[in-house]
Amino acid sequence: MINIKKLPKRDEIDDDASIYLSIGDLMSSLLMFFALLFITTLFQLQEAREQIAKQRRVFVGELIGHLRGNNITIQVNEETGDVSIRESILFDENSAELKPEGKAELQRFIPIYSQVIFANREIEEQISRVIIEGHTSSKGSYEENMELSLRRALAVTRYIFSNAMKFESKEKLGKKIMTAGRGEIEAQEPDNPSDRKVVFRLQFRGDIYN
Repeated sequence: MINIKKLPKRDEIDDDASIYLSIGDLMSSLLMFFALLFITTLFQLQEAREQIAKQRRVFVGELIGHLRGNNITIQVNEETGDVSIRESILFDENSAELKPEGKAELQRFIPIYSQVIFANREIEEQISRVIIEGHTSSKGSYEENMELSLRRALAVTRYIFSNAMKFESKEKLGKKIMTAGRGEIEAQEPDNPSDRKVVFRLQFRGDIYN
């Protein structure tokens, strides 16, 4: 026989149902909030990427214009802003000692490069690093190429910030510089002389360096 006294009263059932409904409404509201937050974050990230891309295009355009205006024929990647200087200009084969013509090329290029970075406040603030990378071809061992590429990048960096070079934004540029040896990581097979170079690579805020 059912004990009627132990059955929940109608008011208690209604209260429980109201509690469950309230919890359900709360969970739905939280899900909606986090969904909106996620969508808003995606839009903000997209806007930030578009802003970085725009500033990169502005920088590249201004840099190419200044280099051409001064008859400097250094290779500039129009998409990334990476600047490549051939090994043959800077160093003798298997050497990390800058040649006189290499020093002369840096004397012409660096003041203009630095000027373009710091002439625009928005670009200056968005560029977190200027990475000076040494690169080699695939000729030789991996370890030797890594060591040589790093020594060459360091030689370029040391010369830029030596007493031999004088330019207005030298101190500012020094705070953004990072030096790296890339060896044959980006080299083609077989041995390709064009892979032997020093690259000035920009890292904008939000970029991942690898």
